[in-house]
Parts: sequence; structure tokens; C-alpha cells
Amino acid sequence: MNLIEQVENFVSKLLKDKLSHSYTYHNFNHTRDVVNAVITLADSEDIIASDKEVLVVAAWFHDTGYVNGCTNHEDSSIVIASDFLNEKGKSADYIEKVATLIKATEKEYIPQTLFEKIIKDADYYHILSDDYIFSCEGLRNEWKNIEGKSFTDKDWVVENFNFLANIHRFYTDYALENWQPLKQKNIKRLQKKIKKMNLKTNNEPEIEYKKREKEEKPERAVDTLFRVTLNNHTSLSGIADSKANILLSVNAIIISIALSTLIPKLDSPKNVHLMVPTFIMLMSSVITIIFAILSTRPKVTKGVFTREDIENKKVNLLFFGNFYKMPLDEYQWAMNEMMKDREYLYNSMIKDLYFLGLVLEKKYRLLRVAYNFFMIGIIISVIAFVIAFKMVGS
Repeated sequence: MNLIEQVENFVSKLLKDKLSHSYTYHNFNHTRDVVNAVITLADSEDIIASDKEVLVVAAWFHDTGYVNGCTNHEDSSIVIASDFLNEKGKSADYIEKVATLIKATEKEYIPQTLFEKIIKDADYYHILSDDYIFSCEGLRNEWKNIEGKSFTDKDWVVENFNFLANIHRFYTDYALENWQPLKQKNIKRLQKKIKKMNLKTNNEPEIEYKKREKEEKPERAVDTLFRVTLNNHTSLSGIADSKANILLSVNAIIISIALSTLIPKLDSPKNVHLMVPTFIMLMSSVITIIFAILSTRPKVTKGVFTREDIENKKVNLLFFGNFYKMPLDEYQWAMNEMMKDREYLYNSMIKDLYFLGLVLEKKYRLLRVAYNFFMIGIIISVIAFVIAFKMVGS
């Protein structure tokens, strides 16, 4: 087991056994996220393996001091890390590097070196999350439980907005390029939430507020509706293809066995009674395979559209069959035009779901026919074989 694995096991057990449940934010999940963010940033900077190890070790230990309370937890984390690394025989220089990086995670500290910038940026990885507004509730509860800090809903949103917009900053090139845009999205989300709360608190009548709130909520509900329905359609299509593959495999085996075992025996006059049941079995398998193939056979479309089609909102750009022959610049233009028009965008999504539904109906109708032929063919074949052997026996 290498050092990183040993550190992970140690920190995991330490936080599980000794960290108070009141720490609803600074816990193992946060530590693990910071470690993963450190690895991402270190890889983006092509940090050599030995230095990357120091960064990852520091990331694992940076919040372990919370097991002794939140006051000066960085110093406590350094003591815990130093004791562990001493036991593992690491040099004083190595331990000092880890300690320096842990110290760099202090809230007010401005990082000086690249490694300090990496661990500093990684420590705030949580502000990139799509559900940041909800996930930061863990920190709010932690402050209330540990430090007695209590915030109203509005004060908490304002606190987060001020931190993201006016205090926090990223330092590494990778974070500035890739994480800053995600942070900006959350700043805009917080701005919207503050605006909404201000409207409610500025003596807006309750009836008007609830009416407006209902008008705002459907947008997210509609997005969820489309996402869930599309996932369901895709899953059903995958299930249909799996069922068709089962039929194809089973009937291919039946035909191969019949061709290699039964058919050669039909040349003999004493096996003539097997001819009819064998024919029935083979025909049912062939018909089943035909319908199974039809259910999975793709439909090819022309793959082109004109600018007039886009202007008249006639083409569904969400289906690859409508654009796969178009040049990239034309497709980009068309997509941008569609995204400018809310009605066109939603209608395209509706069309996509509708035609997916038609495809699913055809798939399952043909599969039903295939399964019926397979079931009836097997039953008739067995009956025919039984009758044939009884006739010979009598």
C-alpha cells in the first residue's frame, strides 16, 4: 500500500471515529472533493509525481484538525499530519512542505507559490456545483451548531453572494479558465434568488407573490419533464433492442442446431415423420428473426435542411438524421437560431419526444409479433413432434 492510500485510510477512519456529527460541511465528503480537485489542478499543471504526492497528502490532512474543534484547525491539522508522516519515516523537509500547504488553506491567506494556489483553489471546489445554493446549507447548519451563527434565509443568500462576488477569487490558470464560468453561474443564481426575496419582502401582496412564484417555477419543471421523459424513452428503446437481440440469438441457435442435427436425418425414409414438425420449427424461427430484425432496423433520413426550413421552424435539429450531412458552420448557425427562439426550442424537444414515441411504438409492435410467432411456433413444433413420434410408435 503506497503512502497516498495509507493517508486516505487514516484520514477516513479519523474523521469517521472522531469528527463530531455537527460538522455537516467540513467532513470526509468535503475532504475527498478537495483531494480530487487537487489532482485535477496538479495534472493540468503537469506537476511531477513527487510534488503531486505532497499536494494530495496535504489535501487529505488539511481539515483533520476539526476533530479537535474549529479554532486554529489548520495548526491542529499540521500536528496530526506531522505525527503521521513522522511515523512513516518522511523527512523533515517533506513534512514542512505538507505543513506549509495546509497553512495555505487559511481563509485570509493569499497563496504565493503554484502549489499553494492549487490547494487554495481546490478548497473552494464546492462553489462550482450546480446545486451550490442547496449544498452550502451544510455550512450554514455547521456554523449554527458549532459557532452559534444563525442566518435568515435572505441573510444567508446575501452572505454567499458577497463571498462569491466580492471576496473569493481563483488563482490557477486552469481554475480561472474552467471553474470561473461555473462560479459566475452560481453568482447569477444567487442574484436571482436575492431579487426574488426582495420582491417578497417589499410588501408585495401574498396573492401576487404566489402567482408570480407559480409562473417562475414551471420552467425548471418543464426542463425536468423533458429530461425524465427522454431518459424513459431511451431506456425503453434499449430494452426493446435487448429483447430483439435475445430473440435473434435464441432462434439463430435453434436454426443452427436444426440444420446440423435434424435436417441430415430427413434423408432417411424412416425419419420422414420429422419433416413437418422440423419445417414448422424452422419457419417459426425464420419469421421471428425477420420481425426482430425489422424492430431494430434503423430508418435513414436525408440529413439536410435549408435556411428557409430553419426560418419557418420546420426542421428538428435535435435529431441527428436531420443534420448529419450539413457542414458544421450551418449547423451551428441553425442551433443558435433555435436557441434564440424559446417556442422553437421547446417545440423541437416536443417533436423529438413525439417521434421517439412513434419509433418505440413500432419497435414494440414488431417485437410483440415476433414473440407471438416464437411462442406459437415453439408450441406447435412441440405438438407436431409429439404427434409425429406417436404415429411412428403406433
